[in-house]
Amino acid sequence: PAPKDAALGALPFIFFGMSITDGYFEAMSGLTTTGSTVMTGLDDADRGILLWRSLLQWFGGIGIILMAIVLLPFLRVGGMQLFRAESSDQFDKAMPRAAQMGSWIAGIYVGLTVTAAIAFRMLGMDVFDAVCHAMTAISTGGFSTHDQSFGYFTQPGLHWAATLTMLAGALPFALYIRMIRGSEEHTSELQSHHDLPDHPDI
Repeated sequence: PAPKDAALGALPFIFFGMSITDGYFEAMSGLTTTGSTVMTGLDDADRGILLWRSLLQWFGGIGIILMAIVLLPFLRVGGMQLFRAESSDQFDKAMPRAAQMGSWIAGIYVGLTVTAAIAFRMLGMDVFDAVCHAMTAISTGGFSTHDQSFGYFTQPGLHWAATLTMLAGALPFALYIRMIRGSEEHTSELQSHHDLPDHPDI
């Protein structure tokens, strides 16, 4: 992210009493999904600032890939090559248009986040913790709403769910797109065969 993005992201932290340096560090850590933090007392912190930290990591998790896919090709910088480097993906282009690729990635990212939040809620988290940890797990960033981080939660199911969520977020998103498009093409092919008239001459 650009320094100005981190500067804007730091404003809520500064408004809540952090120094400019600490606020900038926290925002940059979130946007780059580094996971380092200078904040303490998270268990008693304002929920608004905790949600903001999670949102920064969530946007950071997808922002680099979307920028590479959607924006850089228009600047003739070669966004698809950056996408491959970011995701370690060896596939050819999964979509012909960069904007369409960006839409697919965003939809998959949101879908995985919602799925993770529902899983966390069903396994024992409250709604706020489930949403925040879903955003930071899918981005593989690691911010938490508690000083003990994910160790605050003792249910083994939550730890397994978080592990699977991070693995899902680390996989190449082009792989998801190929899986979905392959399934759609297979379904369309089956429907076309089903719609053919049952004549031996055809």
